[in-house]
Amino acid sequence: MNTLLNPLTNKKFLISFLDIKDPEHPYSLEELKVISEDAIDVDDSRGSVRVTFTPTVEHCSMATVIGLCLRVKLLRSLPSRYKVDIRVAPGSHATEAAVNKQLNDKERVAAALENPGLLDMVDECLSPSYE
Repeated sequence: MNTLLNPLTNKKFLISFLDIKDPEHPYSLEELKVISEDAIDVDDSRGSVRVTFTPTVEHCSMATVIGLCLRVKLLRSLPSRYKVDIRVAPGSHATEAAVNKQLNDKERVAAALENPGLLDMVDECLSPSYE
């Protein structure tokens, strides 16, 4: 398992997110301003990380996939003691409450990751780009 360097900081998380690709566009989430350092809240002493992302449009059909990519990146990078909370920015998505509920429901996340097509999409978004 890859472990981010301690102590954990917002900046280290942003750096770890720089290569996550958007599922629909040939750009990174950072290039599209979906994720920024200000949207990452790390409490290392409590073992919690909250990431708030902003979809590019209010009706983004890939918001749950983007959130799932962020969650998987963290789950693969962090020690298991960390609680991860992924959210869309308030007012940034038409179905904000539903997206947040899906992204933070362990059973729904586990079920999503059992779907080979969805897991392939997540892995593709997380794979390093060598452009």
